[in-house]
Amino acid sequence: MSEIESVGYRDVPDAEGGAAGRRWWDANAAEYLAEHGTFLGDADFRWGPEGLTEAEAGLLGDVAGRRVLEVGAGAAQCSRWLATQGADAVATDVSHGMLASAPALDAAAGVRVPVLQADARALPFADASFDVVFTSFGAIPFVPDAARVHAEAARVLRPGGRWVFSVTHPLRWAFPDDPTTRGLTASRSYFDRRPYVEQDAAGRVRYAEYHRTVGDHLRDVVAAGLCLLDLVEPEWPSWNDQVWGGWGPERGAYLPGTAVFVTQKPAAGAGIGALDSARTPLPARSTA
Repeated sequence: MSEIESVGYRDVPDAEGGAAGRRWWDANAAEYLAEHGTFLGDADFRWGPEGLTEAEAGLLGDVAGRRVLEVGAGAAQCSRWLATQGADAVATDVSHGMLASAPALDAAAGVRVPVLQADARALPFADASFDVVFTSFGAIPFVPDAARVHAEAARVLRPGGRWVFSVTHPLRWAFPDDPTTRGLTASRSYFDRRPYVEQDAAGRVRYAEYHRTVGDHLRDVVAAGLCLLDLVEPEWPSWNDQVWGGWGPERGAYLPGTAVFVTQKPAAGAGIGALDSARTPLPARSTA
């Protein structure tokens, strides 16, 4: 792969930016898993670098006997954990490089989940075929048209099902990608939606990551016909001393790094106003 020549926040054609993610993850899958595999586990489910687990948070609800789809699954660590909880889980990712590591993790964990290479914007599943759809930092940051991801999640969800997704907390976009106190001073506009882009000497986009404000995410959810149940902002726990890119205990003590949006598709025949009273209560969360 060509060396990166320039980095910065700039507009690029949607087709180029949207296609870069697959190539980047294919090329960097092994390095990513070598660096973060221990923290992620072979069959564990973390919502972000803070370390909040689904076992602690219960954001998907009771998954036993439920059909669950993970998009942007990487090597399917989260889906593997869900299988141990009785879920009928399926994992998808656009990157063959990431999915290629799944069989080795299946063997190590003694848990196998089916994996499928698929773009989260065009899922190869029938309407209303899953009870839960989720992603932990997958798909949404790497495409210019995230509204299509939400629309597809809503399409394949059964009425009453949940779509839960975690992303870099939108507030972080205004601050340098620095895990130390140097990353505590805002250096760019929160409202600047130009993606972060890496290009080679020929001007080809090698990596693109897209920013959306909290309002942007909510509008995409509503446009897909979904309702927001909760917005979780995990605090940095005292046990976690790891540094992961711009995440770390020093800055994590002051600024949120992850946002988890919990949404639901209205039950058949139920208006949006009836959703809140019908939903499964979300559990209390501890940050200790």
